[in-house]
Amino acid sequence: MALVPYEESMTIGLQKFHKPLATFSFANHIIQIHQDWRQLGVAAVVWDAAIVLSTYLEMGAVELRGCSAVELGAGTGLVGIVAALLGAHVTITDRQVALEFLKSNVEANLPPHIQPKVVVKELTWGQNLESFSPGEFDLILGADIIYLEDTFTDLLQTLGHLCSSRSVILLACRIRYERDNNFLMMLERQFTVSKVHYDPEKDVHIYKAQKRDQREDL
Repeated sequence: MALVPYEESMTIGLQKFHKPLATFSFANHIIQIHQDWRQLGVAAVVWDAAIVLSTYLEMGAVELRGCSAVELGAGTGLVGIVAALLGAHVTITDRQVALEFLKSNVEANLPPHIQPKVVVKELTWGQNLESFSPGEFDLILGADIIYLEDTFTDLLQTLGHLCSSRSVILLACRIRYERDNNFLMMLERQFTVSKVHYDPEKDVHIYKAQKRDQREDL
């Protein structure tokens, strides 16, 4: 979600982010994601958490056909694209400055018959929430969106607004710092939280959250 341009200097581990194109295979489709690290920074590259969450969706862990889903802080839109290819009606969101880039990736990777099921829409956490109906979505998706402590309160407010008593939240993240665990503790005050998947190779966890006044199972 954050848009942080970076200098040209980089470590070996960041070289993949400077490639203009990242190619994946999900849902029997080849997906080619354009990246723009120099202009949009972290919002315009594919992070491991997005790959792991996309793989988790492809595994069939959640029934996506006919599901109403939203991706928060979508960046390149990979997770939302995969969810749409798997049958969901998806609203793919990010801040206004990233929308043109996001929309170009979505349009380039969805067949014409699927595109009407997808909306690219502005959402800055904690703001303009009135443009979304309370409890509007069955599934809320987020990949690597909990890294900025200043956004935690706004993100929690946004999750609370978008969720109904039946909604499921899936958050994929790498636990890098103590603040990441702090967010999970904040989340547990409002939601029942469980870890449902871990990718040891990429060191990415997926957490499921649901409002506390509902059943624990999907």
